[in-house]
Amino acid sequence: MEDQTETWPPTRRSPLHIFLESGAAGGVLLFVAAANALVIANSPLGIAYFAILSAKIAGLSVQHWINDGLMAVFFLVVGLEIKREFVEGQLATWTRRALPAIAALGGMVAPAAIYVALNLNDPATLRGWAIPAATDIAFALGVLALLGSRVPVSLKVFLTALAILDDLGAILIIALFYSSGLSLPMLAGAAACIAVLTALNLGGVKRLAPYLMVGAVLWFFVLQSGIHATLAGVALALTIPLHGRGAESDEPEHSPLHRLEHWLHPYVAYAIVPIFGFANAGVSIANMSPSLLLQPLPLGIMLGLFLGKQIGVFGFAWLAVKAGLGTMPAKATWAQLYGVSLLCGIGFTMSLFIGALAFAGNDALGDATKIGVLAGSLVSAVAGYVALFFAGAGLVKPDVADMVAQTARPKPRR
Repeated sequence: MEDQTETWPPTRRSPLHIFLESGAAGGVLLFVAAANALVIANSPLGIAYFAILSAKIAGLSVQHWINDGLMAVFFLVVGLEIKREFVEGQLATWTRRALPAIAALGGMVAPAAIYVALNLNDPATLRGWAIPAATDIAFALGVLALLGSRVPVSLKVFLTALAILDDLGAILIIALFYSSGLSLPMLAGAAACIAVLTALNLGGVKRLAPYLMVGAVLWFFVLQSGIHATLAGVALALTIPLHGRGAESDEPEHSPLHRLEHWLHPYVAYAIVPIFGFANAGVSIANMSPSLLLQPLPLGIMLGLFLGKQIGVFGFAWLAVKAGLGTMPAKATWAQLYGVSLLCGIGFTMSLFIGALAFAGNDALGDATKIGVLAGSLVSAVAGYVALFFAGAGLVKPDVADMVAQTARPKPRR
């Protein structure tokens, strides 16, 4: 007789536990943090809010520590996700990469083209061309999670893969276009750290402590090198081993990469990203008029996110499917794919991050960037939710559909 280890009735989870396990939790917390930042920045507490962000600690402002320090951990997790997905996940084969890769390319080219078209005559604002090219995976997946079974799982996988490739594109853009004043000695120090990390990987070191200690030194060298410090997180992630110990190597939970990602994810989703949103979404609108949105910088960002993303993602995906370069996500309709394309216009975290790099030291352009990102992301989120809500209104849950199909099948004669 088998030993039954399950208890009955099953343990009931609290609503808070269910919420934190869902994909919506991180997006909701980020939204709350951004909303609070806007409220505080436009209240009597606004002076204290901006004073704290500009306060110096160990030579760097609080906002600098958040954007270059805490966000390096965010990029570490992004790098871990990219490596995992390319090696053993949804992007492990070319057939799986094709559609999200082509859609991600369109989702970066079209928004950037719209922004450039509106800012072509102003070299100062033209530097922000990459701002609307990014997608916020936490917000987008959060909206999908709120829709539940109205969206097939294949579309959630498609959006995740697209957002990961989009993050990879954003990382390359930051490295190539938003690095300046390079210091060769510091770059040499960073290269030496990467060599040590690679040696640890090739030498079969599975403990995380050596990687993290060298990674901290790498972050310092990159910070001083002229390349943005957050890229140190990506470089560190690519050297973390994706294999476990001995006989346990086939079990994902024993992989150093999986263990580190599992440990860091709650801190990033529920602390680091909301803190970043709180520190970067605050903008005083007391002296701003609605006509500000019609200026080339915020208008280019807003239209790039809302129009550019849906045109680029949906248009390139449609061309890929029709040309036979990619396959349509299972059980998904074109209307649902269009709704997901709208959600890709939520560019909050990465867009604000690139905006801070593009217009560092220019408060006026920085505030205009925030307005454009907030407006474009909000409109995209609402439009995407509405489109997917009605596109999936007639869907039957997969388990119910299977039961109906089995019932409808004629029984074989005995």
